[in-house]
Amino acid sequence: MEAILFDIDGTILTEEPLIMLFLPQVYDKLSRKLGISKDEARERFLAEILGRRDSYDWHDWNFFFKLFDLDLKYEELLERYPHKLQVYPDTIPTLEWLRDTGYKLGVVTSGPKYQRLKLKLAGLLDYFDVVITRDDVNAIKPEPKIFLYTIEMLGVEPGEAVMVGDSLSQDVYGAKSVGMTAVWINRNGDMGYNMADYEIRTLYELRKVLGGER
Repeated sequence: MEAILFDIDGTILTEEPLIMLFLPQVYDKLSRKLGISKDEARERFLAEILGRRDSYDWHDWNFFFKLFDLDLKYEELLERYPHKLQVYPDTIPTLEWLRDTGYKLGVVTSGPKYQRLKLKLAGLLDYFDVVITRDDVNAIKPEPKIFLYTIEMLGVEPGEAVMVGDSLSQDVYGAKSVGMTAVWINRNGDMGYNMADYEIRTLYELRKVLGGER
């Protein structure tokens, strides 16, 4: 293998603390704007998110802010609360080992271009040779286009690349459909249905998957 590709959210970091911080702000603004209770505002907002699950728009918080005409921008929330981005403890040691071992490293994300800002604020951006977002190719996972463009930028073939992600439908299915090796990181112990080539619980297990030192 020559290249290791990573998903972002749920794989190398979590934005859940940030989401839990700003969602109450969303509900408060929406309730005042529409003259409804915060519970009703919550139901309306979450209904829109669930109704668009796995679509192109679903991956962009700003789409939902604009949909409800809220004066919020996700980039500004990231810059205001960078400490709410939590990098998993196995991420940096794994990335350093992979880089020192000589692998090319990339990110494939269905999120918009602010994902690069997220990586920068989390201190992870410089570990990667390429970061490809949906905005670079007008496509989201599991569409082949976003995977193929990423490995083209890295100068490797599908059979020389590994995709590591937490989503069976996006990361695993998408990678396997173009001939890449798919590694499912299952941090929560969910049912995997034997879709992935490899299943790991922590990124440390990538050493075993890749066969130790090159």
